[in-house]
Amino acid sequence: MNLQEYQAKQLLAQYGVPVPAGEVCATPAAAKDAAGKLFSGGHARVVIKAQIHAGGRGKGTFKSGFQGGVKICRTADEAMKMAAAMLGQVLVTKQTGPEGRLVGKVLVAGAPNIKKEFYCAVLLDRALSRPVFMASTEGGMDIEQVACDQPEKIVKESINPAAGFLPFQGRKLAVALGLKGDLIASAARIFGGLYKTWWECDASLVEINPLCLIAGPEGQESLLAIDAKMSLDDNALYRHPNILAMRDLAEEAPLEIEAGKFNLNYIKLDGSIACLVNGAGLAMATMDIIQHFGGKPANFLDVGGGASQEQVTAAFRIILSDPNVKGILVNIFGGIMQCDIIAAGIVAAAKESRLGLPLIVRLEGNNAPLGREILRGSGLAIISGDSMADAAQKAVRAVECAGAEERV
Repeated sequence: MNLQEYQAKQLLAQYGVPVPAGEVCATPAAAKDAAGKLFSGGHARVVIKAQIHAGGRGKGTFKSGFQGGVKICRTADEAMKMAAAMLGQVLVTKQTGPEGRLVGKVLVAGAPNIKKEFYCAVLLDRALSRPVFMASTEGGMDIEQVACDQPEKIVKESINPAAGFLPFQGRKLAVALGLKGDLIASAARIFGGLYKTWWECDASLVEINPLCLIAGPEGQESLLAIDAKMSLDDNALYRHPNILAMRDLAEEAPLEIEAGKFNLNYIKLDGSIACLVNGAGLAMATMDIIQHFGGKPANFLDVGGGASQEQVTAAFRIILSDPNVKGILVNIFGGIMQCDIIAAGIVAAAKESRLGLPLIVRLEGNNAPLGREILRGSGLAIISGDSMADAAQKAVRAVECAGAEERV
């Protein structure tokens, strides 16, 4: 589960990470009031930031033609004008894809005088099976691009989960970023709070980009988390009802929400061959082999190791809700799962939906012969795959033939 920027900042602030004063608003009038409070509190400028689950907002373009989802304002009236241009509009960035995201809220926050931008984040290093703290002097940029063009600019510190993030590691990272004097201790405290947020919230990623060196009214320097991103481990959300309450369903794909109701792991892709598979590893291998034989997968769909007939039927409904789907490949290896139950679910779902698309099924493992017999006796035009490669090739060929017929 992903959080909005303002939500990530709320959690970071609870763990001692300094963030700008601000207020999230859903109307232009509320944005004007929030900006007025900040100006009255001594801020010379405020920033209006569109709240969506995507980066690159500042360089994004609204479908209305308005440029940029991050705007600096010097008056409350200007803040209201900028908020009005963003709210209710679709913002397209390089991370949203061409469909963009609808902006339902904006964050109105103080805009300090920034002298230098840094990057810092905590995530899991799967190769080491440990948390890793990453920091860079190249804040405000896409860290993926920095890693590609200037990998030496990224400093990494592996963390022993039994000991946690230690103060000396924070000071080491601060020095690596070129900070001096009191800023070293300040950065170390912020890094400690960032790690504690990651650990105690069961996050998969907590990122501050940028962490800024700012100048106060009298020239004094301090550090402030200007922007933040946070992703949570869905499997641990039951331990955090307060964080689960922050879930924004408007930011999630409707089909993925529907799949979640049936405990199905579904991610929509842009291909034409839908996949229904049991097991994440097998699902990824299925997508790979479709691509290998010249097709494009329309989704990742893992029904799990013990799917019921109801789940299989729901999976078909979700698959068929995608207008890009031109064929379906079912690839099942029965271990815990029984292939005859899956076969019965496939038949029921195909009949219920009056399926007119090519359906290719490969069954192996527990009760596979019985499952194949159910499919053969269904009276449906189901194409059987003898192996994963055979099934993938038949799926690609069937979709190509169906496409050719449509063009004729």
